[in-house]
Amino acid sequence: MIATIIQRAVMQGTPLLFGSTGEILTEKSGHLNLGIPGIMYVGAISGVAGAFLYEHGVAEINPFLAVLIPLICSLIGSILMGLIYCFLTVTLRANQNVTGLALTTFGIGIGNFFGGSLIKLVNSDVPSIALSKTSTAFKTQLPFADNLGWFGDIFLSYGFLVYVAIIVALVSSFILNKTRVGLHLRAVGENPGTADAAGINVTKYKYLATCIGSAIAGLGGLYYVMDYANGVWSNNGFGDRGWLSIALVIFSVWRPSISIIGSILFGFLYVIPTYIPGISVSSKKLFEMLPYVVTIIVLIITSMRNKKENQPPAALGLPYFREER
Repeated sequence: MIATIIQRAVMQGTPLLFGSTGEILTEKSGHLNLGIPGIMYVGAISGVAGAFLYEHGVAEINPFLAVLIPLICSLIGSILMGLIYCFLTVTLRANQNVTGLALTTFGIGIGNFFGGSLIKLVNSDVPSIALSKTSTAFKTQLPFADNLGWFGDIFLSYGFLVYVAIIVALVSSFILNKTRVGLHLRAVGENPGTADAAGINVTKYKYLATCIGSAIAGLGGLYYVMDYANGVWSNNGFGDRGWLSIALVIFSVWRPSISIIGSILFGFLYVIPTYIPGISVSSKKLFEMLPYVVTIIVLIITSMRNKKENQPPAALGLPYFREER
């Protein structure tokens, strides 16, 4: 029972981990990207479109291509969304909050449009697409996991994207804290004028951080559809996971390594009502609010303690005008 709950919590939290890691990289460059929900949505539908065309275009799928094609499509779609955001906020210096919210609306609209088009192509009785063969390739587990009891269930019973999410978070944490690139990126987020005067290409770092962050976030959407939802796409089926990813950034105090634990906690709070017998719908909704409540509490505590390492980048959300340096 406990092993099953932990397993479900990890699976539920993996999209949040992808989204929060990508948003942390973006925010470290000084840009608040509220378009993460839309980017995750586009990452999901891009992968679904690639998988759909491949799965329905061949008689027998190759498991390697069944994974590679959706991955590439998801990355391309997510990076394009990141480029749109960068062009508007970095190059044209548009308001970051407005741009991010518009990107979320745009991304969800794009996803629903193409998702609805694919649903019409299969002429399904239910408003969804089932990509079971592709999902099987994504959900492939280590062959010996079932022989290791509770240890295998808790640590080895996931598709490869779960481990990718953890590795990406750890590598991002290492780069931010232990490398020159990370130092430059944090300098850009704290004071872009000073970073520019020191010879750091501020525009390049903002573009790279945002586009790489968008690509990572998009993988969260792909994971949700191909692994967690067993390859089933339905319009507006992603829920509030994009917003939870942004909340997780605050909960983890802008540290990707802490996001790993935070994502499991958020996932636990999300799935635990399922295991409470006789719980009402209203009580279940209250449980779904808990991640946001926990985030608010963490935000209050970190604000009161006022430690520099627990605060967002000083220039977060502020446009940079080189002429005013």
